[in-house]
Amino acid sequence: MRERMRNYFYIALFAIGSMGFLFSADYVFNHVLEPHQQIRIKVVLGMEEDLAGAGYNVNQSKIAIGSGGLWGKGFLNGTQTKLKYVPEQDTDFIFCTVGEEEGFIGSAVVLLLFTGLILRLIVVSERQHTRFARVYGYSVLSIFLFHLFINIGMVLGLTPVIGIPLPFFSYGGSSLWGFTILLFVFLRIDAGRGKH
Repeated sequence: MRERMRNYFYIALFAIGSMGFLFSADYVFNHVLEPHQQIRIKVVLGMEEDLAGAGYNVNQSKIAIGSGGLWGKGFLNGTQTKLKYVPEQDTDFIFCTVGEEEGFIGSAVVLLLFTGLILRLIVVSERQHTRFARVYGYSVLSIFLFHLFINIGMVLGLTPVIGIPLPFFSYGGSSLWGFTILLFVFLRIDAGRGKH
């Protein structure tokens, strides 16, 4: 009986939370988000077509990726990226540079390398003996996955443009340092797991 009451409580809590989210989404969109953030979300959802404004970067990155074809145009031979049609191509939109210059094959290789890194992080996280080490490992994994999905999603026009770098690819010292420190702290924790 107590188990059934607890299940009903969780269902009611979920229903109340869902209703709260449903009614607060409109308020947050119209009163909390800035106008430029609202336009980016509307462009992603297809509610507005703004190829000269908020949708310019995404439109140019899609053209760059599409022009790469299967094998790409070659290193430093991309017309969209070489002629600076794609803004922020060495930071936020680095994946469209890879897609144009190295094509589908190069993009697939990059994604396979990230998949290998993520699978390796899962294996290393699972072999940890302490709860802290395991939680830290999965936190590092989550940060990498989030950056990967958001960056590639915004280059392909699937997520709003929010300026998240692609790990170990995007130009910028702070992101490179941040990802490297996260990874090496986890590797140090893993190296010391046999001493406890």
